[in-house]
Amino acid sequence: MTIWTTRPETTNDITAIRDINLAAFPTSGEADLVDALRADPKVWIDGLSMVTEGSDGTLVGHALLTRCLVDGAPALALAPCAVRPSAQRTGAGSAAIRAALDSARSMGENLVLVLGHSDYYPRFGFTPASGFGIRAPFEVPDEAMMAMALDDTRPVPTGTIQYPAAFGV
Repeated sequence: MTIWTTRPETTNDITAIRDINLAAFPTSGEADLVDALRADPKVWIDGLSMVTEGSDGTLVGHALLTRCLVDGAPALALAPCAVRPSAQRTGAGSAAIRAALDSARSMGENLVLVLGHSDYYPRFGFTPASGFGIRAPFEVPDEAMMAMALDDTRPVPTGTIQYPAAFGV
């Protein structure tokens, strides 16, 4: 198994992060979303955009946490996560996600939300958001809308998720 190095993005990484998202997804939607979120100071949090680099320093993965709200209370949205096709299924994405979650925890954040594959995200501790009394602002299968408390001794808000404007929902 490859041992990946993770770190917060720097301004020098912005082009490579865009390239990773363009390579990982069929359209430019996710790459454009990252750029729009980065441009919104109300939702961008320095240190929560994580990259995975290979042993040669090439960036291969990216995971992004940005500010969202649950009925007005602060939470984080995990989206998007991307890995270059050549590095998929190697742990590069998991490394970036774990690094982002660890960074969020160290910053005192608690609630993280993700809309994603129910066979992938539970490995990080995500469970259906409905179990927390949290729902998406649109129709989505219950098992796909997930949440995780980074500190299970703290209360989490309940209600409807309010995504940043860049998400377009």
